[in-house]
Parts: sequence; C-alpha cells; structure tokens
Amino acid sequence: MEQKKTLIKNAKIVNEGTVFNGDLLIEGEYITKIAASIPSKSADVTIIDAEGNYLLPGVIDDQVHFREPGLTHKGTIESESKAAIAGGITSFIEMPNTKPQATTIEELDKKFKTAAQTAYANYSFMFGGTNDNLDEILKVDPKKVAALKLFLGSSTGNMLVDDPEIIEKIFANTNLLIAVHCEDETTIKTNTEKYVSQFGDDIPIKYHPIIRSEEACYLSSSKAIELAKKTGARLHVFHLSTGKETELFTNKIPLIEKKITAEVCIHHLWFCDSDYDEKGAFIKWNPAVKTAADRDLLLEALLDDRIDVIATDHAPHTLEEKKNVYTKTPSGGPLVQHALPAILEMHHQGKISIEKIVEKMAHNPAILFQIEKRGFIREGYFADLVIVNLNHPWTVKKDNILYKCGWSPFEGNTFKSRISHTFVNGNLAFSNFKVNTNRHVKQLTFNR
Repeated sequence: MEQKKTLIKNAKIVNEGTVFNGDLLIEGEYITKIAASIPSKSADVTIIDAEGNYLLPGVIDDQVHFREPGLTHKGTIESESKAAIAGGITSFIEMPNTKPQATTIEELDKKFKTAAQTAYANYSFMFGGTNDNLDEILKVDPKKVAALKLFLGSSTGNMLVDDPEIIEKIFANTNLLIAVHCEDETTIKTNTEKYVSQFGDDIPIKYHPIIRSEEACYLSSSKAIELAKKTGARLHVFHLSTGKETELFTNKIPLIEKKITAEVCIHHLWFCDSDYDEKGAFIKWNPAVKTAADRDLLLEALLDDRIDVIATDHAPHTLEEKKNVYTKTPSGGPLVQHALPAILEMHHQGKISIEKIVEKMAHNPAILFQIEKRGFIREGYFADLVIVNLNHPWTVKKDNILYKCGWSPFEGNTFKSRISHTFVNGNLAFSNFKVNTNRHVKQLTFNR
C-alpha cells in the first residue's frame, strides 16, 4: 500500500534551539526530509502552505488526569485527548488515580485497551504506587509504562502513600522513574483543622495557599529528594509551586545526566494568589497557586534549567463540583486545550523564547522519559507536529471549549496565538478548528 505523503512548505521550523525557514516532507507516519526547499511535482503529495508560521514538534504532556475509568462524568480519554490535539498536544501520559485505580497490572492493561480504541493523541500511563502494592510495582514493564506515580500528599482519588518504610522500599527496589506529588500531609491536616475551626467547611478560597502552604511543599519535596539521593532512585518532582523548592534542583549538568528532575505547570506560571478573588475555586489546584513572587521564581528556574518540563496537570471537574464549599470542592482544572496558547502569550510578553517553549514542552519530556522517536523535528522521527500562527487572536468562550466539563480557567482570555494544524503520526488530526475523527494514534514506547 502506497504511503500517504504530505509536504509542509514555507514554515519557520523550531527545533533544538534554532529557528529556520524550510519545508518538511511526511511519508506515512514519519518525517522523511527537512530542507530549505523541497520541490514536489507528484500528484500524490498533499501540500500544506504554512505561510511563514511556526512549525513545532508536538507537545508531550507528562501529567494529565483524563478521568477514565470511573470518573467519566468529568472527562474521558476520548473527550480530553480531542481537546489536547486542539491544543497542540500530540502525546500524553495519564495518571493512575481513577476508579478503580491503576495500581494493578490488570487495571493498567484495561486503560491501555481503552486508549487504543478511543484516544486522539499518542498515549501512555503511569502506574500507581500504594502502601501495599510493591509486588505489583516490580511486575511493571519499563518499556511500556512511562513511570511510577506516588502521591506523597493527598489529592483527588485518595492514593496517599504515607508509610515512610514503604516509600523507602519503593525507592530502593524499582528501576522505574518515580514521579511524585509532594505535599506534607501532617502540615496540611494541621492547617485545615485550624481554618475549619474558624470558618467551618466554607473556608474562603484565599486561604487555600496558606493551608497547602510553602512549608508543606518544601518539606515533602526535600524529603523525597533526600531519599532519592540515598537510594539512587530516578526522581521526577511534579508541579513545583514555590520559589523555595526551586533551590533544591540543579542546572549544572545536562538533562540526560540528571537523576532528579522537576516540572512546573502552566497554572503556576500564569496565576497567583491575587487571582483567587476573581477565579475562586476554578483555580483551586493541589499544590495551590501561590504568590506572584513564587510565580516569578518558578519562571526564573524554568529559564535557567533548574526546572526541566512544562506540563498541564489537566484535571477536569464539573461546574457543579466546583460550586461546593471549600472542603468539598475538588482541586484541579482543565488545561490541555489552552496550555500552548497560554505559554505563547508569555512569549509575546517577552518572558520566554519560542525555542525554550519547545525545549520544555517537547524535547525535554522525550529525553526525560526516554520516549522513542518523538519530541523533535528530525528525519526518521514520527511526524507529531504543530503549526501555530502567532498573530491570529481568539478568545476562549464556552462555544469553543472542547473539555467535557465545559469550562476553562482561561474563559474570557484573548490569546494572540492560534493552533492551525496538529499532526499525529503523520495524520492531520486537527485543522481549521475541527478534529479529524479518523484516528492514527500509537502507544508510546520507551528506549530503556
């Protein structure tokens, strides 16, 4: 069967720290040629004129919660991955805190089967660690599974791992990359009790970053790092939210040599505590959005390479759930459709270069998780690609939000940059603001 061919012409190609004008040829699933100019006289080649817009490698989101199985009133692998490709995300790594939780090989395999049948982006999953599943952890195939996820602070799904002896055993016995949610549970409980005694369940949302405090984050992150150094474990600390935590990480060695790495999420780079008055529970995340000073220090650490990856922590909840009183309002929000436009807005503001955005959202996740043939614009790599127009403003509204939950913390924001095309394995998955229902996705594989 003859391979489908697509020629992208007149693009500003962003890859490995450079921007250059050129053309790119896709044959079947792969990038087969990159050059200043690629002629095409063949009738069987589809030509897409990028019109001088930017061509980026597809975003790899290393932390999403797509809510399937068991929480599908919030979102599904199908609905949220559609939103992801509309946002230029071509590969996702999904978390284990579903119902049932992905803490056994059997439940993990069910999620892979669902994704194979319904996902619109390439996929992998993290396996969940608990206080009593070390035997199952040791069965995990590192070529198939992105990483092991440990919740060292409570969050949606109640997968808290809080036995110090068990945590050390896991760190010492697995070769998997260990990704951690770091917040100290004792600190959070003490703070929560204080404010419940004052306000009851209806605690004003402005106290969220005080309850889930800098102290809670730093105490947990520093302990996890200390344990990783002691055991030699490969550690990735999710969603840093404080400037103080950035001091725990280094930029003195290349990413490929790092054994301890860090991530920051879009919401911690965009929002701060002054936004609670307007946004309320719509920006209630764990860990909490904190001060403007924290936001600035997170960006500084991202730019100087102490922080390695930008992700979303996409975690949808229904509008009804978000209207509950503080103690009953779940933390998390939907972000995959708007993460790339938001960070490109920061590029327009002069805060981050487009080369650095590509490094942190495509190159580095591929390096960090050892993902095979993705994350870069290279000949022989899968054609996961995004064309973005940096001067085509649009406003986030109810009628253009693709999340199943139907809302966004960015609702009402006007972004200057718009995603015009998303390719997944050479297939034009999204264009003209429409999702192509003809799926061509793959399970991510890892070079381990």
